[in-house]
Formats: sequence, structure tokens, C-alpha cells
Amino acid sequence: MVLAPCLLAAYYLWNRAADQYISRVGFSVRTEEASSAIELLGGITSLSGSSSSDTDILYEFLQSQELVERIDRELDLRAIWSRVDPSDDPIFAYHAPGTIEDLVDHWQRAVRIYYDGGTGLIDIEVLAYDPQDARAIGQMIFEESSSMINQLSAIAREDAIGYARDELEQAEDRLAAARIALAEWRNENQTVDPTADTAGQMGLVTNLQAQLAEALIELDLLRDTTSRENDPRVTQAERRITVIQNRIDAERSVLGANGSGRTAFADLVGQFERLAVDQEFAEQAYTTALASFDAARNDARRQSRYLAAHVRPTLAEASQYPDRPLQLAVLTLFAFLIWTVIVLVAYSLRDRR
Repeated sequence: MVLAPCLLAAYYLWNRAADQYISRVGFSVRTEEASSAIELLGGITSLSGSSSSDTDILYEFLQSQELVERIDRELDLRAIWSRVDPSDDPIFAYHAPGTIEDLVDHWQRAVRIYYDGGTGLIDIEVLAYDPQDARAIGQMIFEESSSMINQLSAIAREDAIGYARDELEQAEDRLAAARIALAEWRNENQTVDPTADTAGQMGLVTNLQAQLAEALIELDLLRDTTSRENDPRVTQAERRITVIQNRIDAERSVLGANGSGRTAFADLVGQFERLAVDQEFAEQAYTTALASFDAARNDARRQSRYLAAHVRPTLAEASQYPDRPLQLAVLTLFAFLIWTVIVLVAYSLRDRR
């Protein structure tokens, strides 16, 4: 029970199992936040650090079927891992062609991933029957991982500025609508600024009122100095006062509502001020949205993710797998433990009898 399995395993390991070479590669996801000019003047600096969430995503990606399919299309993993005839090495060799699920299962055995959650470092060992193949797979893993991190960075950057861009577009539409509404109102009422027209109209009424006061004073003087009842000067002064009073009433009717159907200046001023306030608010909202968009875009540009390799894909010169002495020792230990348990059970059963 111990010697026979050990001898069989030793024969297989040293005579049938093919040598495999290991290529090692190690990397981590880093996040670099460049400080703005204001932060630099204020003595605020940002150092690069690892992103644990991105590293967790990358760790899952390294074990995914998607990555296996990509590398298989580029390098033909089935041909690389079946260079040794499976009939000669049925345990370690890949049985081609197999399904993608079979290839993923063999990937789990031929690509060993070690992830340190504390430091965020990922170390990978790639096994292949040729050292160049192992190195090529390791290099492809690094390139695909870097591409995936770049995609995550692009998505995060787009998410960061997407809301600000939507706000900016809404502000642009609101400002354009406010300007169009004000232009249409000016064309319809044939005036640029009714407040200026109102000021001119009020100036005219004030001038007429001053003339009316002078005419009234002149009429009083004429009545005090003349003794004639039908003095033509008095009649002329009264007529002048009546004309001025009618003109004042007419000008005031233009400022306020009248029954002529024409829109009064007061209503025009109210409409104009409402449209002007809408346009001013739209301009302020647009300015704020534009500043927010620029700030979000600059912040997104300052934050970048990249894959930093602390071990480039290595090229092996000697075979390190399978570790024949270690595997034989482990097999011997387990065989001896199984034999010991069976012997103890047998003795226990015998003693019970």
C-alpha cells in the first residue's frame, strides 16, 4: 500500500512526466492623482497608491473565460499545452482539442495566481513545455490586464464627467430658449428695451406737467390783472391748459391700460423684465454648469489608473516543474498515513472481537 504507489509514481515522474518551464510576472494596479497648480502652491501633494477594488476586479478577470479566449485566439493555448502527447503524459498534458471549459480548467492548473490583498500585489506563474511559450503567455496576460485597467479608467473618467456634461447641455438649451423668447418678444412689440421707452414717456409727461403748471399760473395772473369778462387772452390761456391736460391724459393712457386694445407700457415692462430675468438666470446657470464641467474634466484627467509591473515576464533556463522530489515525498506521506489509518482500524476491529 505504500511502496507500490511510490514506485509507480517515481517511475511516472522521472520517465513519463515532461519537463515544464515557469515564467513569472508580477504587477499591481496603481492610481496616480496629479495635483493642480493651486494645490501645489498650497503645499498639497498626492502620492500614487494602489486601488484595492480595481485589483479585485483584475484578480477575477485573470481567472475568467474571457481572458482565456482572448489569449487562445492570439497564441493557440491548445497547441502550446498539448505539445507533449497526452498518451505519454496523461496527467499533466492537455487533451486537445477539448471545449473552452476544458481549456479554462487547465488554465487554473497551468496559470497560478497569487494575490496579496494587503499590498494589492498580484504574482503569476505560467507553466508551459517551452520557456518561450511560457514567457509569451505571461506577456499576453500582462498586456490584456493593462488593456482592461485602461478600459476601467476610461469608464470611470466618462462617468465622472457624464453628469457634468448633461447639466451643461441642459443649461445650453435653456439659455438658447431664453434668448429666442426674448428676441421674439422684441420683434413682436417692436422695442428693444421698454424700460428706456417708459423713461422717455415719463419724461414727456413730466415736461407737460411743468408746462401745465406754467399755464395755470399765467391764467391766474391774467384773471387778476384783467377786468374784461371775455378777454381773448384768458380764453387762449384756458384753451392752452385744456390742450396740455388732454395731452397729459393721452400720454398717461399709453403708460397704463386703456380701452384701445393696445398693450400698456406697464404690461410690456413686466413681460420684458420676466424674460430678462429668465435669460439672466439661464446665463448664470450656463456659467456654473460650464465651470463644473471644466472642473470635472480636469479632475478626471488628473486621476489615472495604470498597471505597474514589478516583475516583467521572465524567461526560464531550467525546468522547475514538476517538482519530482516534493511530489514523491507528498505522495509517500499520504500513502503512509492511509496505511497507518487502515492498520489502526484493523487492529481496533480485531481487539473488539
